[in-house]
Amino acid sequence: MTTRLAIDADYLLDTLKRLLEIPSPTGYTDPIVTFVTTELERLGQTVELTRRGAIRAIRPGHEHRAARAIVSHVDTIGAQVKALKDNGRAALVPIGHWSARFAEGARATVFAEKGSYRGTILPLKASGHTFNEEVDTMPFGWDYVEMRVDALARDKSDLQRLGIDIGDIIAIDPQPEFLENGFIVSRHLDNKAGVALMLAALKALEDENADTPVDIHWLFTIAEEVGVGASSIITNDVVSIITVDNGTTAPGQNSDEFGVTIAMADQTGPFDYHLTKKLVELCRANEIRYQKDIFRHYRCDSASAIEAGADVRTALITFGVDASHGYERIHMHALRSLAELITSYVVSPVAIKRDFQETADKTGFTRQPVRKAKQRLSPEDDGKLLKAPSPASQR
Repeated sequence: MTTRLAIDADYLLDTLKRLLEIPSPTGYTDPIVTFVTTELERLGQTVELTRRGAIRAIRPGHEHRAARAIVSHVDTIGAQVKALKDNGRAALVPIGHWSARFAEGARATVFAEKGSYRGTILPLKASGHTFNEEVDTMPFGWDYVEMRVDALARDKSDLQRLGIDIGDIIAIDPQPEFLENGFIVSRHLDNKAGVALMLAALKALEDENADTPVDIHWLFTIAEEVGVGASSIITNDVVSIITVDNGTTAPGQNSDEFGVTIAMADQTGPFDYHLTKKLVELCRANEIRYQKDIFRHYRCDSASAIEAGADVRTALITFGVDASHGYERIHMHALRSLAELITSYVVSPVAIKRDFQETADKTGFTRQPVRKAKQRLSPEDDGKLLKAPSPASQR
């Protein structure tokens, strides 16, 4: 039975545009936390904030036990001032893992004690009229870029007078484009697109006054890009976490910019067999396009929760992103598909009743299939496959 709800695409896009306008590198997330909190309250939710600003909104279901959590992160990659240089520019270190190739030429804002300043991240040798071919042969990396601040800053003392100091956080301009064909190109779609589609899914549930069998925790973390993620936001009544984040559409990957990409594993290992299987079944039942993928150089909010000791089932659903942590590109089809899957999942019945208890004996414990598969070939043995027996006939 189809259980997905209709998603307000205009709301999703408008929310994403507003999120992209708010700088939120890890360590400077207060403004975006305020925005998301206000939007959750506008959608009728009561919001809790941790000391540092991770967000929890609990939408009540029929049961408080065995709660489900949906999580995205509001923080993005960025940079910090590493040193004040004698030429009046700032040396940088990255916040999160991203290539200095994508930093070169970026417009940015540095948040200093006296206020923010605009500037540009440039290679150390930026002028072809001065350095000729050396602009193309100079090595790349964070040691080879600097920030030129758009203020009177001829030397180190000028920077100090401006109030710029070591450790000041730098936000990188997103430069978004929303194309008529549904493609979206911008920095920081990881993971502001995930936040936007979560809010769109929640709006759909509120618009339809949808019931859920258990409480749904809508979580937004503030330090995923540096590995902290959902380590301190999961409460004991949560038994399953679905993380919403970006997939990687690149050579050797199976992610796609259309439909839902369901991650089977990342660098921390496989995701929960039963929860992932349920998501696949929901995609099939609701005619939501999907594909599976494995990410080798990737971790998400779920990994942080598990490493912090949370005994929860985890899964990861993603929207395919091309050039992740660079000039990213996604398609609206994937965002809408993920929002639809979330609505279908949260209204679905709890399949593993044993999860209502923290610990129990083996009664009701889950099972993974271990039976051997059967392959029937034609009598002529010409390699032509006959119709395989149904799973029911193999029991």
